[in-house]
Amino acid sequence: MQLTYQPYELLLKHTFTIAKFSRTSTPLMLVQITHEGQTGYGEASMVPYMGESHQSAAAFLSKVDVSQFNYPFDFAAIINYLDSIAPGQPAIKAAIDIALHDLDGKLQNKPCWQLLGSDPAKMPVTSYTIGIDTKEVIIQKVKEAEGLKVIKVKLGRDSDKELIQTIRSVTDVPLYVDANQGWTDRKQSLDMIYWLREQGVQLIEQPMLKTDIDGNAWLTQHSPIPIIGDEAVQRLADVEAAKGVYHGINIKLMKSAGMYEAHQMINKARQLGLKILIGCMSETSCATLAAAALAPQCDWADLDGPLLTTNNPYQNPKMVNGKWVLSDEAGLGVRFNN
Repeated sequence: MQLTYQPYELLLKHTFTIAKFSRTSTPLMLVQITHEGQTGYGEASMVPYMGESHQSAAAFLSKVDVSQFNYPFDFAAIINYLDSIAPGQPAIKAAIDIALHDLDGKLQNKPCWQLLGSDPAKMPVTSYTIGIDTKEVIIQKVKEAEGLKVIKVKLGRDSDKELIQTIRSVTDVPLYVDANQGWTDRKQSLDMIYWLREQGVQLIEQPMLKTDIDGNAWLTQHSPIPIIGDEAVQRLADVEAAKGVYHGINIKLMKSAGMYEAHQMINKARQLGLKILIGCMSETSCATLAAAALAPQCDWADLDGPLLTTNNPYQNPKMVNGKWVLSDEAGLGVRFNN
């Protein structure tokens, strides 16, 4: 078994601004694992606020002994091994996990979604994310989202209502909202939530600081629309604590250390009666297809990575009526640009 990797800088179509920062690109680590003539592809998307980088990823990968990965893969043992190398660093662990899932599918000659028990017919629509911006750029971004069935809006600043009104001046598609912990006053937040419901908002992610458990729980108790924990829910151990604080959780492969643990989180959330949004960071088609393989098991999807970037090294997956289409190709179905 052989592991190779390359640093990559994923460029964004627009400067991406949320409640607390802006960026124009995202550092990635592209990973390949080869065994018995087949190669599995994975990636780590290392958004700066999560604390990973090209340097930390390369240092981690230099410690990985791929002889630990006996086939058929024991994914539970593999994630335990990766966690034993170093704490944290879920994105680079996800890159390895995704590559192994892709490889597993190719070795079995089956698509990953089938191995994970997903039903392609249950694929939810995916949303198109619009960051905080000027009125002119917001309108341009809405036009770029034409054909998609849901728009996700980043809020968390004083201009929240103006931003929503700008979007509503040009489209009436349903909206998801992500406040990225940007709201502080629970009563003002609840007033905002009721106003947002009138604007066609269907869910709200992480309205208040993840450490404000009482504030988020109070909002969840009083909100007329689902409140979703995002920053508060990273890995499997966090799911149990979300019950009673949020209506649901946002699972991202770059937080969960990959597909195996994301699948465990989905099963745990269902046991607890929590709703599930499967989301993404700034990602190529590789990680998008990995999350899409699990998306039919979730209530909502926000898997728009390839739509927001300019130098995706892979072909965009097929999309029909705002939904990613899962192919019957072995593994993830990643295809390179010609």
